[in-house]
Amino acid sequence: MTRSFRAAVLFALFASMIFPQVARSAPELGINLAGPNDWNTELPFVDVFRLSRVFSSQKTGAKWGEGAPLTFDASGWVTSIPPGCWAEAPMCSIEGGHFPAGEYTVTYDGRGVVEFWGGAARVVSSEPGRMRIDVDPRRGVFHIRIRETDPSDYVRNIRVVMPGFADSVAENPWHPTFLSRWKGVKCIRFMDFMMTNGSKISRWEERPTVEDATFTRCGVALETMIDLCNRLRADPWFCIPHLADDDFVRRFAEVVKARLDPGLRAYIEYSNEVWNSGFPQHRYAAARGAELGLTSKPGEAVWVFTAWRSVQIFRIFEETFGGRDRFVRVLPAQSGNLYMTRTLLDFQGASKQADVLAIAPYFGMSVPQQPNKWSPIPAAEVAAWGVDRLFNHLETVVVPEVNIRMQEAAKLAGQRGLTLVAYEGGQHLVGIQGGENDKALNALFRTANLDPRMGELYSENLRGWESAGGALFCHFSSVARWSKSGFWGLLQSYDEDPASSPKLQALLKWAQLPESRDSPVHD
Repeated sequence: MTRSFRAAVLFALFASMIFPQVARSAPELGINLAGPNDWNTELPFVDVFRLSRVFSSQKTGAKWGEGAPLTFDASGWVTSIPPGCWAEAPMCSIEGGHFPAGEYTVTYDGRGVVEFWGGAARVVSSEPGRMRIDVDPRRGVFHIRIRETDPSDYVRNIRVVMPGFADSVAENPWHPTFLSRWKGVKCIRFMDFMMTNGSKISRWEERPTVEDATFTRCGVALETMIDLCNRLRADPWFCIPHLADDDFVRRFAEVVKARLDPGLRAYIEYSNEVWNSGFPQHRYAAARGAELGLTSKPGEAVWVFTAWRSVQIFRIFEETFGGRDRFVRVLPAQSGNLYMTRTLLDFQGASKQADVLAIAPYFGMSVPQQPNKWSPIPAAEVAAWGVDRLFNHLETVVVPEVNIRMQEAAKLAGQRGLTLVAYEGGQHLVGIQGGENDKALNALFRTANLDPRMGELYSENLRGWESAGGALFCHFSSVARWSKSGFWGLLQSYDEDPASSPKLQALLKWAQLPESRDSPVHD
């Protein structure tokens, strides 16, 4: 037993006796959904056009997107195409053929010439406003093209619906495997669904709507997210755009009040990880905090502005709802940064106007190419460890340290009458600052994520979360391909066998949900 491990164990035992514990009836599992894009492997919608890329202009002999500019209506539909060009949007650009095969139904309004490009899709029949295409993912990917469109009755309302759902998509847009997979979870966090990081939305008129051509433009419509939560009986977790004005917040709250099942509660958070200097919202909040003179310490401006703006948003929701019973006021902080957390909670009594403290108690390693004071072990050294030594390090050093951070956050939350929740969490094995390009390191991390011991570490981490009194735990993330940018997905594709994921099985077991989840037969 190493000295650091002994110290961590002793501290955890001591902390469990003196830090406040929060009783709860059952484990509460939440999930962060993967964001909308044409390479999304979760395939939440049966209409694959919902996650198509925004149309761009193409012309023969030019590079991608170098055609003359297109014109669009307010919903993102192409209203006119310059001579010699066409509009094109990739769909299901998913490696490995992880999207359904079969006959897709294509419908659209307006007059024009619509066609498909790419080996995966072949037109079976075509008539104005309706097409059938045979899709075989073994042949590659496919794009949709608008060759011609009538500006007075332009092509719009395109739908490209998977086999078997043409008659039901209007009533239920969700893929049944997607719904089945997350049935029983307590909360759905929509940070990526809303394209929160770097969002440019400030006014209500700029929000995504159900009429939008694609949800990859500025996020999934609020009404659509609420529909999902009503179907799953899961609380929504919304991240209000950092630029959103008060009118946006009020109208957002009005829609939530009117449409969300009264038996559910909405978690309300100002943006996402505003403390994180890598995001545009951090720079905005830091500048606004300084402009408003909220603190004389420049380094604290971003934290106090987060508290200040969060409380304003909470008040608007309370005024709109006529009370606080149907929503949860979230103050977010960085796990392990106690000074920041105290500063944010105590600024103008913010904690007295909130319900929960949210942290991200990840366990893992962020490994740079060259060592630094925060990450002293370089990528080449970690890559040479092998999987056994990596797990030994995670078990004896990393997880105990994370347990301490969770206990410390629980203490701060309890002292201020707040419940501790996790806005994100799970494994955090990733290369950074050049380390992400180390192929041996990525191979090691990939192997570790498939190892049964990863599930055991998840269980240990969740036991520590419970010991600290943590309540809702929102894993990051749901279904997403692994890459050098991280191994976040519990599964890598919608058709992967859930039993193959030690991470998913450990979470389901902890949450007391069925560990056997439906997985479709992949054609």
